[in-house]
Amino acid sequence: MSHFIALGFGSGLSKKAPGTLGTLVALPFFLLINETNIIFQVLFVTVSFFIGLWASNITSESLKLKDPSCIVIDEVAAFLLLLILINPNLYQAIYAFILFRLFDIWKPYPISWLEEKYSGGFGIMIDDIGAALMAFIIYTITNYAF
Repeated sequence: MSHFIALGFGSGLSKKAPGTLGTLVALPFFLLINETNIIFQVLFVTVSFFIGLWASNITSESLKLKDPSCIVIDEVAAFLLLLILINPNLYQAIYAFILFRLFDIWKPYPISWLEEKYSGGFGIMIDDIGAALMAFIIYTITNYAF
């Protein structure tokens, strides 16, 4: 069960762009909880983070790799957080997706620092949360500019 979760319900097994595909897995979860109150949404993301931490820790240890690309639960939880923070329409969701993927791939400071400083499940999860928060900051600044 932990591997299935860590691999983003199978999306992480994609030979091409597993992180991008894993990010898209967050969309059905967002649509499922979008109409609930914000407290439930935050609780859902928090629980997702800790389940992801547990699952990615077990899976990375089993694979004997620090942060294998097939583990995508970090993208799922982090993009879900970003979607909850902005509550986007379709075009805003696409923009948020692009920003998130950019920061997740590029990993500018402090995201790179998080990735280097922490290991295990926490290390796998926290740099993507950092990418989501950076995407949120840029999204917020540019959304008000236009």
